[in-house]
Amino acid sequence: MSVRIRMKKMGRTHRPFFRICAMDKRSPRDGRVLEELGTYDPMVPETDARALLKKERVEYWLGVGAQPSEKVAVLIKKYGPEGTHLDAQKQALDRLAMGREVPDPGEPASLPKAPEPEKPAEEAAAPAAEGAAEGAAEEKPAEEAAAEAPAEEAKADDAAPAEEAPAAEESSEEKPAE
Repeated sequence: MSVRIRMKKMGRTHRPFFRICAMDKRSPRDGRVLEELGTYDPMVPETDARALLKKERVEYWLGVGAQPSEKVAVLIKKYGPEGTHLDAQKQALDRLAMGREVPDPGEPASLPKAPEPEKPAEEAAAPAAEGAAEGAAEEKPAEEAAAEAPAEEAKADDAAPAEEAPAAEESSEEKPAE
């Protein structure tokens, strides 16, 4: 029986995960496994912490003549029994075990506005009534304003003689009657 050491694809869409397995040469990629020798997770942020191998079992299967695939051969060379990246792998695993340090957020850029104190109902109603009267005067169409202009002039003419009339009466009072 001819044995190969290959990666068996697991995981889901957009989230791959591989098991490194000793398999019969004739079995399909995701088929029956003789023994699982480790894992490879390409989604781990630390590059050297992605591959985890059972070094004794990898050494055994290589000793009995198992042939690794090209990708697995690279992983065994780096992280296997006599790997070139074993120190870097240990440091990467330690960094992952510590977890992420969350920085202090510091002072906020701005503070929320304090709510204004509520005014009594009478004071709040008076400015609203004045504002409504001013708003109505401002919202008049040009035609209405033009029609009201002659009416306002007529009222001004009527008011002027009324003011003069009391003045005339006063002057008549000053003169003695003859």
